[in-house]
Amino acid sequence: MEELQNQAMSIDWNNLLEIVRTQGVELAINVATAIAIFYIGKFVVSMMVRGMRKVMQKQEVDKTLETFVSNLVRMVLMVIVVVAAIGALGIETTSFIAIFGAAGLAVGLALQGSLSNFAAGVLIVLFRPYRVGDFIEGAGIAGVVEQVQILTTVLRTGDNKRIIVPNGQIMDSIITNYSANETRRVDMVVGVSYDDDLDKVRSVLEELVAADDRILDDPAVTIAVSELADSSVNFVVRPWVKTADYWGVMFDMTEAIKKRFDKEGISFPFPQQDVHLYKAD
Repeated sequence: MEELQNQAMSIDWNNLLEIVRTQGVELAINVATAIAIFYIGKFVVSMMVRGMRKVMQKQEVDKTLETFVSNLVRMVLMVIVVVAAIGALGIETTSFIAIFGAAGLAVGLALQGSLSNFAAGVLIVLFRPYRVGDFIEGAGIAGVVEQVQILTTVLRTGDNKRIIVPNGQIMDSIITNYSANETRRVDMVVGVSYDDDLDKVRSVLEELVAADDRILDDPAVTIAVSELADSSVNFVVRPWVKTADYWGVMFDMTEAIKKRFDKEGISFPFPQQDVHLYKAD
């Protein structure tokens, strides 16, 4: 009887050792596979993020947004790598995926407005309707773009106010970028009296335009009678200038026209209205 028990114990130990050996080899393979997936995945993620940062640097993306997007992409990809490594160990990953999904849904619902602004910021980076330093008008605000941040755009107005506008509001509105093109047309309307010599007025305006070196020769300047108004004959003066010279030419030309017209005896008519008085008995 004792001999049979010894044989049974010997058989059990042999089976146990065989099971342990088999399971150990399988576990070692799984661990090695998981480690390989983790480190190879980490290397691939680093290469992808590095390449993405180089592309954004070539596109002159704002540094803050570049860093945030790079870190976000790295985090998302590393989560995928970690889940894949855990799955290689033989651990069921369905629960992990469910947890991540529930957490992502909760965060998305809590930060719905912020995510909308973030998505708008990404669109700004991709399509670049404006850059830092551009003078734009959007969401009812006009100013120079100082920063394109993760969720907002920082504008500096003409009177040096700092206005922070959510990216979502800017992308949902009409954006006017005054700095996008190298040249702009200055649109001016000059009214003269019906008694003035129109040929003389045109000649004076041409001389004033030709005297300003900031005004471009191409496209050609347009000087023409545009309207016979109630109290004046209106000329349009439309010179083309470099974008940086727009306001300087506008202000200087307005002053030069007033001084030259006064010298030449060309009048600026005031609005007139005839009033008839009738005396009743």
